[in-house]
Amino acid sequence: MPQPSLFRLGILIAGAILLAVILVLWVNSCREGQKKAEYRDYMEAVSGPASESEQVGKRLSQVLTTPGIKLNDLRNQLDGLRQQSRQILSAAQKLDPPGPLRDQQESLVETFEFRVNGLDGLAQAFSQVQSTKDSAEAGQALAIPAQRLVASDVVYADLFYEGSRTVMSNEDVKGIPIPESDFVQNGDLASPSAWTLIVERLTRSPSAGGPHGNQIAGVVVQPGADQLSPTEDNTVKASDRLSFQVLVKNSGASQETQVKVSLTIQQSPQPFRSEQTIDIINPGETKTVVFRPSTPPSFGSRTTLKVNVEPVAGEANTSNNTAEYPVIFTLG
Repeated sequence: MPQPSLFRLGILIAGAILLAVILVLWVNSCREGQKKAEYRDYMEAVSGPASESEQVGKRLSQVLTTPGIKLNDLRNQLDGLRQQSRQILSAAQKLDPPGPLRDQQESLVETFEFRVNGLDGLAQAFSQVQSTKDSAEAGQALAIPAQRLVASDVVYADLFYEGSRTVMSNEDVKGIPIPESDFVQNGDLASPSAWTLIVERLTRSPSAGGPHGNQIAGVVVQPGADQLSPTEDNTVKASDRLSFQVLVKNSGASQETQVKVSLTIQQSPQPFRSEQTIDIINPGETKTVVFRPSTPPSFGSRTTLKVNVEPVAGEANTSNNTAEYPVIFTLG
C-alpha cells in the first residue's frame, strides 16, 4: 500500500499533467479562433470593394443598353464609373491579408486593375467614335478593352475566389464566406460584332439602322422540353421545378436594348403575371427568358397562358409580339 505522501504526490502530478493538457488545448483553441478571425476580417474587408465593383459593372451594362442614350451622355457616365473604379482599386491595395493569402491578395488587386484599364480603354475608344466612319473598326477598338473586363472576372473567379477557397481548406479554416464579384453582366459585350452594333445604335438615326422589331418564337415547358401549341390544348404537369422558357427573336435589322417580356397565366381567382427584361438582343438573335410561377396554378380547368414582348421604338409590325396558348394544369 503506497505511503500517503507518495499518493498525494501522484495526485498532484496527475493534476499538473491534466492542467497542462487543458492549458495546451485552450491555447490552441485561442490560436485557431484568432486565425479564423483574421481570415473572416479579411474576407469581410474584401466584400466591400468586390460588391462595389460588381455594381459598377451593372451600371456600365445599364448605361450601354439605355435606349436612345446620346454618345456624350454615355461618355460622361463612363467617366464617373472610371473614377469609382480607381477608388475601389485604391481600397483593395490597402488590404492586409493573412500570410497564406498573399498571392490571392495580389490577384484581387490585379482584378481591379483590369477593370480600371478596361474602363479607361472604353473611354478612349468612345472618344474616337464620332471621328471614325467605319463602325466595324470602332467596334473592334471597343472590344479590346472590353476583353480586359472579361479577363478581370476570370482572374477573380479562378485565382482569387477558388485560390482562397483552396488556401482556407488547406489551413483548416471553415465557415468563412468568400465574396463574389462579377463585372461583365452580358457576355455579348465581349464580341466586336456586338460593339459594332452598339456604335451604330449610338451614331445613327433609328430610321438609318434598318427595320426594328422582335417576335415571340415559342414557349418551352421545363422539365420535359415540351413546346406549347397555340392551337391545341397543352397539358402541363405542375411541380416545384416548373418553368416556362419564352423564346424571343430579334426579327429586325437593328440591335435592341431593354426589351420587356411578360408572361401571364389567366387563371382564377388570382392571375399570375411576371415581367423580365432582355438587356440587349442583336439582329437575328433568339434569347430565352425563363419564368417560374410563384403561385400554384388552377388544376383541371382550361386556362390561357399569354406571352408578350413590348414593341420597341420604330417597330412597324407588332402582330407577332403576342402569343396565347391554351393550357390545362395537372398534378405532377
